[in-house]
Amino acid sequence: MKITKENDSTAMARNIGAAIGIGIVAGLIGTVAMTISQMIEMKIDKREPSDTPLKAVSKTLGVKPSSEEQKATVSSEIHYTYGTAWGIARGLISLTGLKGWPATLLHFAAVYSAELIMLPSLKVAPPVTKEKPKEIAIDVLHHAVYAAATGLAFDALLD
Repeated sequence: MKITKENDSTAMARNIGAAIGIGIVAGLIGTVAMTISQMIEMKIDKREPSDTPLKAVSKTLGVKPSSEEQKATVSSEIHYTYGTAWGIARGLISLTGLKGWPATLLHFAAVYSAELIMLPSLKVAPPVTKEKPKEIAIDVLHHAVYAAATGLAFDALLD
């Protein structure tokens, strides 16, 4: 599907719809890539999955797992929903005319900045200034994998 540069309102609605739809699919692909990246890193570092997304959603929306066994499932659902939804932003960025790596870098900056602001403000994660350099590097890596995979998928689906 191509996003056109026509000026009428119907074409604009089509462009916005296409950007959002392609963005959702690309965001899902990016989330899968990030999940794989995290699984590999957790296996290497022998760390448990983070419950920070679950804490954030519990604080903001009151969503809580019904049992301790449901924690991993709810965390996974939050992770996939959040990452997929951020694909919409990648789609909307394309409407500005940005493409390829510049659009991917802007998308990465938006996603990672949101995390750096949102999680400490909810008091579910410390500010980045209190994090260890290794933890910051790992977090940046996972978000870069997400943004790159989302961007590559978006560009491939758009053409």
